[in-house]
Amino acid sequence: MTKVLMVCLGNICRSPLAEGILKSKVYSHKTFIDSAGTGAYHVGNKPDKRSISVAAMNGIDINNQKARKFEVKDFDAFDLIYVMDQSNYRNVTSLARNEQDVSKVKLILNEVFPGEDLDVPDPYYGGDFGFKNVFNMLNEACDVISKKLNTNE
Repeated sequence: MTKVLMVCLGNICRSPLAEGILKSKVYSHKTFIDSAGTGAYHVGNKPDKRSISVAAMNGIDINNQKARKFEVKDFDAFDLIYVMDQSNYRNVTSLARNEQDVSKVKLILNEVFPGEDLDVPDPYYGGDFGFKNVFNMLNEACDVISKKLNTNE
């Protein structure tokens, strides 16, 4: 089973969406997907209501997710760690114990735009459009990821 972790800052906007989107596209018996945040601001909370809403508009239920903080042990538990932006990348890789840990961490939009190191913008302080935009970006990236995961197994 391939284990994939999606990571953003607070684990209430982008990474819960990425988790839900990817879960909707892969074989659940072959792929485990979770999400976490680099900060502990929202531990135990549900995703932002705007993330829940945009996911639901696209037929995805993320209501049961609970925010948690990224931990060093996640390097052992997951095969792939997708981060949403450069700041998340720095925060996660700063906890890496070795090059193997670092090699698991990838900017999610590099799946669509290889080597461009683009950020998924944090929609938290924006309006509903920001969440729709983020959903579309993550949906496109998860299409690429799911094709890799579904054909590798």
